[in-house]
Amino acid sequence: MATKVVRDEKSGAEVVYGAEMCYKKSLELLEEMGLPNGLLPLKNLEESGYVRETGFVWLKQKKPVEYYNKKIKRIVVYGTEVTAYVEKHKMKKMTGVKSKELFMWIHLTEMSIGDASSQKIYFKSSFGVGKSFPLKAFELDDDKE
Repeated sequence: MATKVVRDEKSGAEVVYGAEMCYKKSLELLEEMGLPNGLLPLKNLEESGYVRETGFVWLKQKKPVEYYNKKIKRIVVYGTEVTAYVEKHKMKKMTGVKSKELFMWIHLTEMSIGDASSQKIYFKSSFGVGKSFPLKAFELDDDKE
């Protein structure tokens, strides 16, 4: 009989607590991965963690947050726990993020930036369908945020 070893996804993580520190760390991570700073507009986080070795990241908050991105005219809901595996210009295996398209909520599972010249970010749903938007639509305006 073979023994199966299960590794905890959060093993070896750098974990921070408190809204201010978690928000700061999420911005630093987005910058390090070359992703726009407005992808995770979550200012009331309780806990966040990042496992550099595997790229696993999680963000926890008390209640879901509904965010309206005026630049793309879309509502995005971030659940009580958002998780993903991050790498340069990409988040994959995402959980806890959904967007409203027409009358349906679509769970987002991946986001990526193509080559730097495209200036587009591509979002993929759990159905495998995707949509792209201008990168600058996900940049925070310092004077407004």
